[in-house]
Amino acid sequence: MSRNILCSRKLSPAVMLALLVAAVIAPASRAAEAPTSEGIAVDVVGEGRPVLMIPGLSSSAEVWRETCAALQPQVQCHIVQLPGFAGLPPVKEAHFMEGMRDRLLRYVEKRGLRQPAVMGHSLGGVLALQMAIAKPEELGPLVIVDSLPFLPAAQNPAATAEMMKPMVEGMRTQLLSIGADAWRAQSEATARGMVRTPERVGTVADWSVASDRATVGQAMAELMSTDLRGQLGAIRSPVLVLAAWAAYAAQGGTPEMTTSIFRTQYAGLHDVRIEVSRTGYHFLMWDDPQWLQAQVREFLASPVQDTKH
Repeated sequence: MSRNILCSRKLSPAVMLALLVAAVIAPASRAAEAPTSEGIAVDVVGEGRPVLMIPGLSSSAEVWRETCAALQPQVQCHIVQLPGFAGLPPVKEAHFMEGMRDRLLRYVEKRGLRQPAVMGHSLGGVLALQMAIAKPEELGPLVIVDSLPFLPAAQNPAATAEMMKPMVEGMRTQLLSIGADAWRAQSEATARGMVRTPERVGTVADWSVASDRATVGQAMAELMSTDLRGQLGAIRSPVLVLAAWAAYAAQGGTPEMTTSIFRTQYAGLHDVRIEVSRTGYHFLMWDDPQWLQAQVREFLASPVQDTKH
């Protein structure tokens, strides 16, 4: 999710919840048709360099479809659909984020992917970081799209993961209690601030309600109470971070403010490049596609580095 609004004003738990949950959901039938690995659906496209593409909270694999097509024929896309999102059946995990991290790492191992690049949007970006922290020698370059290692600190630099737990549990309870009509109305309102492309707003509202709310609540709570900043030094891969700010220009947000937040949070990385879109909202792959594709194409053109040291 985008954190730019967090630097411009304080958010109530309800607004924070709306920002976290709004996402683009593709038709469930498309996700269900893909082969599954431990509950995760993966659609493989192309024959080039392997790139694992992970969507965000409540999102469908379809958010990466156009990006994958634009990167052909140089890459082989492994487009992920996480369980419980976009109509894919949920799975039981005591810890959703860690569970998805481990399932994705096992997928990489089972498929014999040699240091694949990993692209993650929002929650998917946090998963990419978690994968690279857990198995730094197994992964190649990382592309992190509008995601931070500890989102709450964008609003409150003094925030800690422990401090966030009571708040996120309240947000989780609220999520499960909202009626269907109110949930749809909230999704529609939030979508307008998450995607700039008008025709995509309807897709956001139409499909956000398709996700399993218990899964969304659990993932949201873990995302808000997970601080990876102190673990970033374990990552050996080069990292490209693509950030958005334009949705919050009216609230006083600037590219410079966004760059500062990202540089501070990613300071623990050994090799990181941070770029800020001038026009895109949170869904940069849709709102500023040519810019994002050019950034990714150039970044992935670098030869695979052996991180086994």
